[in-house]
Amino acid sequence: MELKFDDKGLIPAIVQDHYTKEVLTLAYMNAEALALTIAEGRTVFWSRSRQAIWRKGETSGNVQQVVSITADCDGDALVVEVIKSGPACHTGAESCFFQPVYVSEACKQFSWQGLYDLIRGRRDRPQPGSYTSYLFEKGKEKILKKVGEECTEVIIAGEKEDKAETVYEIGDLAYHLLVLMVQAGITVEDITRELEKRHIIDHKVKQERMQ
Repeated sequence: MELKFDDKGLIPAIVQDHYTKEVLTLAYMNAEALALTIAEGRTVFWSRSRQAIWRKGETSGNVQQVVSITADCDGDALVVEVIKSGPACHTGAESCFFQPVYVSEACKQFSWQGLYDLIRGRRDRPQPGSYTSYLFEKGKEKILKKVGEECTEVIIAGEKEDKAETVYEIGDLAYHLLVLMVQAGITVEDITRELEKRHIIDHKVKQERMQ
């Protein structure tokens, strides 16, 4: 399709993490930057402040490998899915979008990344009375013990074929696994990548299998 650049020759590019689908940043491309992005397989933008082409990660090393580029229905905006090698924001944050303006508690959606970030926050900024902060205070052995206990609870619930109890216990296990991940420096993206590597669709027989 034919893309529509604005009167300054620019088109907005929404950069999104390929694995987590988190929005990382909003940048702009001109025709040259878009062509370079496609040719080099990494994000290249037009800097409106410097009035020049700039390659993401050129100085920081936080290069973004491009997976796909998709235009919207009007052809005047792009979504660029990337695999990032470091934080997207110049502040060091994973995403440039980290300052809440409004969040509806009624409509707030759960996400694994959101829970992971909350758990990491309890580690970095311990809260009095927080069970999560308590686990980090006690250390790895306590966390591993809890993971083992929750594994056993899942097995017992599954053996009883009690769906509600099994769901509840899997929730407990998932939470404690995330605590272990934070403690070990393992991210949600690390697990997503590992599963993606194992997940293969055999198009000949139209079946999915795990390596």
